[in-house]
Amino acid sequence: MACGPQEDQVNQITPPGHKEERQTLDPDHGATLHLEEGLTLDPGPWTNPASGGGSNPGPGGWTNPASGGGSNPGPGVWPNLPQDGGSNSGPGWSNPPRGGGSYPSPGGWSGGPTAPSGPRKDMRVPYTDNLINGVYDKLLITITGTIKPNPQKFTVDLCKGRDIALHFNPRFNENGRQVIVRNTFNGGRWGQEERELQRFPFVGGQQFEMKILCTSSEYKVAVNGSHLLSYRHRITDLRSITGLGIYYDLNLTDVKMETLH
Repeated sequence: MACGPQEDQVNQITPPGHKEERQTLDPDHGATLHLEEGLTLDPGPWTNPASGGGSNPGPGGWTNPASGGGSNPGPGVWPNLPQDGGSNSGPGWSNPPRGGGSYPSPGGWSGGPTAPSGPRKDMRVPYTDNLINGVYDKLLITITGTIKPNPQKFTVDLCKGRDIALHFNPRFNENGRQVIVRNTFNGGRWGQEERELQRFPFVGGQQFEMKILCTSSEYKVAVNGSHLLSYRHRITDLRSITGLGIYYDLNLTDVKMETLH
């Protein structure tokens, strides 16, 4: 069963003045993805992030993983940046190593239990999965794959039944622009889009690794080892968000859920 509303229903209930595409929508809000103090992440193999597209500095001097065979810097590449005018504490995330290496474990991070997502599923797109325990603070979802050549868009949805708590929708050519739309579909209506961003990290034909970290107040998204954006919860009953859907112009390698401690 598809996550969220069907395509025809989305089109029928688009609010006036709301710029909608053929299935789902999204908006944008910048913020910081970093481990909060005391959290740990189970070290494990990471897939290689996309290369060959050059590096794009992120806000506050964050850098994307090196391309063209270069090495990635170690711990501290993701500094603690101000979020919503405040300061963040806790260790930064380092970029994942290239060449099939394992994720470093600065500060003695230890492995924690993972949130099971059932038996291994077919990774073909459209891809849907059940979040058995719903969404909760410190849930980390890691999506790895490859963008198809000449893509138009892809979508990642976190759903509560037919509602969509997080709609993440990169569009590769919307009137000549690359944009990542984020939004929420709740009670038969789309909310206000967020779409302003400093960079667009996805490249047609290239691999990517996307991480979604759920906190008690927002989702934090990183791509290829670099923080991209944050999106505050609009559906706050997190445990009722039990569906994951991934659609359109990408091939999936893996989808993993785990719990940070």
